[in-house]
Amino acid sequence: MRALILKAILALVLTFGLLTLRAEAQTSAMTALARANSEESALVDQGDSVEMMLRVSQPVPFRIFTLDEPRRMVVDFSEVDWTGFDTDAFDTASGVSAVRVGGFTPGWSRMVIDLAGPYALVHAQMSRDENGAVLTLNLDPTEADEFALHAGTPPDAQLVRRNSDDTTSAPRSARFGEGPLRVVLDPGHGGIDPGAEREDVKEADIMLTFARELEDVLNRAGRFEVTLTRTADVFVPLETRISLAREAEADVFLSLHADAIAEGRAEGATVYTLAARASDTASQKLAERHDRADLLAGVDLSATDDVIAAVLMDMARTETVPRTDRLADSLVKELQDSVGMHKRPRLEAGFSVLKAPDLPSVLIELGFLSSEKDREKLADPAWRTKAAWAIRDALFRWEDAEIALQDKLRK
Repeated sequence: MRALILKAILALVLTFGLLTLRAEAQTSAMTALARANSEESALVDQGDSVEMMLRVSQPVPFRIFTLDEPRRMVVDFSEVDWTGFDTDAFDTASGVSAVRVGGFTPGWSRMVIDLAGPYALVHAQMSRDENGAVLTLNLDPTEADEFALHAGTPPDAQLVRRNSDDTTSAPRSARFGEGPLRVVLDPGHGGIDPGAEREDVKEADIMLTFARELEDVLNRAGRFEVTLTRTADVFVPLETRISLAREAEADVFLSLHADAIAEGRAEGATVYTLAARASDTASQKLAERHDRADLLAGVDLSATDDVIAAVLMDMARTETVPRTDRLADSLVKELQDSVGMHKRPRLEAGFSVLKAPDLPSVLIELGFLSSEKDREKLADPAWRTKAAWAIRDALFRWEDAEIALQDKLRK
């Protein structure tokens, strides 16, 4: 009975959310794409202050907020084409350490301004002229504690868009053995967030390559239906990755990464499951870096759940956690037998992409780009194929075990 009540409540929550998102999508569809011109734009010092003048071909809706640790200002647009925009020529302000631009999520574009110190936004205006429009921002120095006090993601930061013809359905229970296993592969990072980088190797690139190879291996096996959260070098917010998994009605979610550590040595693959507290200090640092990708782009999921939502998620996890643990154990066994793993192959951390309460989700660190040995393995197509086969076999083993357990419970 409790499970039926939980499903009904979750269905109502999802229905309300999808209706809201449809309304937002219809509104954003009315806005034509604007083009940014770096030659007629500038980000310059004005004494102790900083002024930004951004030339766009037409006025567009925008939103601004600041984030701390590290300090940055985020400007969202609906929507701007950044093609040919030269951020180096645009940024000539000593008060700014870097500028990144790119697509954020369908219907929205984003500019992230890394601040060299604490600045407060004192003026923002989009003014129209005969050549289009200019967004003017004025930033004045402020105290560090004052900046931190006003920094944070606004309540409406979840800018996930869906098509207006989407249909809403209630969350479905596991249906192992009734058709192909629906697997969502999540190649980490992308776009303005390249992830770890060593010797011209970017985590975002190598994980997208592996995800495509793994997709091919699973499709050839004939028992899987595979979806990727991204198929190009684009930024996908963490919460959007989970939304895409829900749209695909996923049975399992695999997030793929290859991180790097600044100190010490680490080699080999590791499988992570969700924990409120990390297994060790290294796990906690990795969690902070993975989630920093979304903080970098302006989305912080740490304060999105109210008390009721937290209770509902805890209820859902009572069933999901054991299934996730069995999945992780299966992955560890097959990867260990096939390509070898880290000395501690099974760990826990608070990765945001693992927080879906009703979806078995694991994060696989295939290796560390900070390790020359691991970089060589990750660059080797034959090694990647063996790793993909191991993941395929682990999913076979896990699904068969879940079907057997499901049948046993029915008797």
